[in-house]
Amino acid sequence: MPEDNRKPNDNGDSDRIKPTKAQLNARRNRSIAIAVALAIFVILLYLASIMKLGPAVFDRAM
Repeated sequence: MPEDNRKPNDNGDSDRIKPTKAQLNARRNRSIAIAVALAIFVILLYLASIMKLGPAVFDRAM
């Protein structure tokens, strides 16, 4: 009887599920969409902060 020394949580390639090309493309598109949404959110927060502080924030002496 051959011995299998691998544990169930061993990171052997034979146990892994490999995503298809369509799944990889979907993951990439989802990541891009999340990045764009995050960038828009950050820009909106920045603009809201500037609008709340007013234009005088740019005129102060440093």
